[in-house]
Amino acid sequence: MDVVELSKLFSDAVYLVVIMVSILIVPGMLMGLIISIFQAATQINEQTLSFLPKLIITLLMLVFAGSFLMTSLTDLFDRLFINIPVWIG
Repeated sequence: MDVVELSKLFSDAVYLVVIMVSILIVPGMLMGLIISIFQAATQINEQTLSFLPKLIITLLMLVFAGSFLMTSLTDLFDRLFINIPVWIG
């Protein structure tokens, strides 16, 4: 296994992690921002008000994008396990 193959594997893994985290976390962050603006406009300082919508958005994203995330993760591990004998020699 040379350095090019190893760096390609690591870059693909890091890219997949970034994609998975952004799919799950960014919608919750945007919902939190919207709720924070609403709270600032109405001067409601309830800490639990933002928890439930962020939880619901994150779970909905997990339901809708879960198959894509699992397919991507499975493809990466399939490629890794198929290429292990080639890399070992």
